[in-house]
Amino acid sequence: MFDANMPTDQVCLGRKRPVPSCPNPLFLQWLTELRDSAKEKGLKTQYVYQKAINSLKKYPLPLKNGKEAKILQNFGDGICKILDERLQKHYREHGSDAPIHLATSCQGSNVASSKQMEEPRKEPSGNLSEPMKRTQREVRKEKGTKKKREYVPQKRSGGYAVLLTLYRHAQMPGSKGFMFRNELQTEAQPLCEKSFTVPDLGSKYTAWSSVSTLIQKDLLVKTHNPARYSLTDQGLALAERLDSEETREAKEHVEQMSGEEDSRDGPDVVDLTLVEDEEEQEDKESCRSSKTSERLATALSVNQATGHISESDAAGKSQTLETGRTAMGWYLTPGSYEIVLCVDVIETTGGSSGRKQELVKELQRNCVTFDIRKLNVGDFLWVAREKVTPVPGQLRPPVGKELVLDYIIERKRMDDLCGSIIDGRFREQKFRLKRCGLRKPIYLVEECGSAAAHLSIPESTLQQAIVNTQVVDGFFVKRVQDVKESAAYLTIMTRYLQKLYHNCTLFCRSRELEGDGGDESEQTANLSCSLMAFTEFNYGAIKNKCQTVREVFARQLMQISGVSGDKAAAVLEHYSTVSSLLQAYDRCSSESEKEKLLSSIKYGKLKRNLGPALSRTIYQLYCTRGPLS
Repeated sequence: MFDANMPTDQVCLGRKRPVPSCPNPLFLQWLTELRDSAKEKGLKTQYVYQKAINSLKKYPLPLKNGKEAKILQNFGDGICKILDERLQKHYREHGSDAPIHLATSCQGSNVASSKQMEEPRKEPSGNLSEPMKRTQREVRKEKGTKKKREYVPQKRSGGYAVLLTLYRHAQMPGSKGFMFRNELQTEAQPLCEKSFTVPDLGSKYTAWSSVSTLIQKDLLVKTHNPARYSLTDQGLALAERLDSEETREAKEHVEQMSGEEDSRDGPDVVDLTLVEDEEEQEDKESCRSSKTSERLATALSVNQATGHISESDAAGKSQTLETGRTAMGWYLTPGSYEIVLCVDVIETTGGSSGRKQELVKELQRNCVTFDIRKLNVGDFLWVAREKVTPVPGQLRPPVGKELVLDYIIERKRMDDLCGSIIDGRFREQKFRLKRCGLRKPIYLVEECGSAAAHLSIPESTLQQAIVNTQVVDGFFVKRVQDVKESAAYLTIMTRYLQKLYHNCTLFCRSRELEGDGGDESEQTANLSCSLMAFTEFNYGAIKNKCQTVREVFARQLMQISGVSGDKAAAVLEHYSTVSSLLQAYDRCSSESEKEKLLSSIKYGKLKRNLGPALSRTIYQLYCTRGPLS
């Protein structure tokens, strides 16, 4: 009910004055500029600035300086210091009395709208005509809706190289429509000025950091595990535009160079006084011609991607192989690489460090080129590393490409072998070595002298385990006496591999696409080998990475006594998941049929049956309710 006694002076009629969206518009403007600058450079600090902006918008009181902003969430010492420096610069440019809470550049539309709301109050009502009001509304709408600028990556940046590489790969005949991270980085590197793997000095970001921006802009899609990268429809259109522009510039450059050569044609006049100038000119022309050849190579790769591939004289299987290798990407020619021994960092640190350092000293004494790095599987392997020349003006030389040779060594002392058999690491390591993608696994067994008599497992059991590794698992086993003999064997193997791959052309293959590759004798006869890139190999051998349901099922089966890697793989060929196995059990009519379901499955090279005893054990494990008897 309306109270008639209520004083009328408390009732305020008319439009309310709009509340300003932010009492600190100048700080908001500076933080927005910092965020946009970090976003253009692909830096992750853009998210820090965005959090600070959100926090500042929620704060209802004006701030006098950046130090006062320290009470807000997501405002650290760095942001407060930047705001104070900007504030001091603002005072120097506009005077010490310049207002900081009425910045027109940040909230210009709000201030303008508030002024427009105040003007009708000053004038009598009805002074503004209807067309004038409509014009003001249209102006406010135009100010509020700014056209969003299309994102186009800078030329020869990380995003530019990734878009072009994915587009050209998609145009190849028989393309799979996506690329893995390692092959994408390798093929995109020639199109980018920064490295995709090594950050610049003073920064922790590489050219690969721009991929997150491409995903945010809906130009790129990342799926599966391992990650697969492909272009969206929007990214495909942008990449096509970039590629056509790149091809057009290359053609224009070639025409310009040919025109300059035609203009230089004329009567041969020799001026002996200009010999030095001519030599300098020749150096410049050689640099130009090298750049021209690079652009021509780019244009040729584009033509090949669109289907203009010259016919080959070779036919049959070799032609298919070479075509597949060319489509896969890069390769290393004889003389452009060196064979380097890679030593796992665990083999040089921890434990009995004196014995481990002795191995390093022996390799150095034998003049073996080796590199210490983290290996996710195995203790020693060899890579073919591309020879690179240092670039003038850069502290570090460019990162060379690396391909893993098909030889990998797992080193075991007898006491370590005993411990690994007890805790189950021995069987797991053999299983991972078989699945790593390298065709020549080697076990280097090192004797430990008189200490073998004090081990918790009888020596006969250890000897049987070594024989099984060679005969049943198919590993090559080399037995040595001490660390010196181990270093001598690594030295001999390094010399042998340097000679074996001396005249070979090494092609990069993807483990996900080609499997294990062909026969080595056929490869050496053709003087070419298909090998995995080191980054792809090491990433695929990570022990605790995300696993599929099939892999988890295999690990479960291998925990059962008597189930080896071959037996588990044989079961997985028929029943890839636990669910499919349980469904097969449900289809059986009797209990005895369920127990013998897996008994006739063949495993291993000899194709032996899995057997009724093991089949019964697996059935009881997955189908028995309650504890096992």
